[in-house]
Amino acid sequence: MKKILLLSDTHSHIDDTILKYVVQADEVWHAGDIGDLVVTDTLKKHKPLRAVYGNIDDAQARLEFPLHNRFICEGVDVWITHIGGYPGKYNSNIRAELLANPPQLFICGHSHILKVQYDKKMNLLHMNPGACGKSGFHQVRTMLRFVIEGDKIKDLEIIEIEKRV
Repeated sequence: MKKILLLSDTHSHIDDTILKYVVQADEVWHAGDIGDLVVTDTLKKHKPLRAVYGNIDDAQARLEFPLHNRFICEGVDVWITHIGGYPGKYNSNIRAELLANPPQLFICGHSHILKVQYDKKMNLLHMNPGACGKSGFHQVRTMLRFVIEGDKIKDLEIIEIEKRV
């Protein structure tokens, strides 16, 4: 069993509120737009980290993290990328690969809009944790946490950090 904290679009922001949830997780997954690598360095001091770079990330982040991160967690096939789209509207750069070999869990960021949706056609769960940074148009900073046990994804929680001022 693994407790996962999923975040995205930090845009160089890390704070004690985020870290409060980090220490409760077994692993932290970051779906891109990290910003300053101080964010990921801080996360890695507390828990194992899996991350991808996003469209705002610089060359240093792109050297440290991949564009796509596909792996097995417990018994779940996971694919994390930053710009992935949504069920029925997947990004054209990945659509063919996604159709040919869909994961059980597909995670992306980029939109700053929290969305969890089951794609019946592809038989996968799509997650976008929204944005937990302070840059962007989103009004509420959000993250997701859930448990992976064997081949099951369960106990999904939405974490609303704060309304942005």
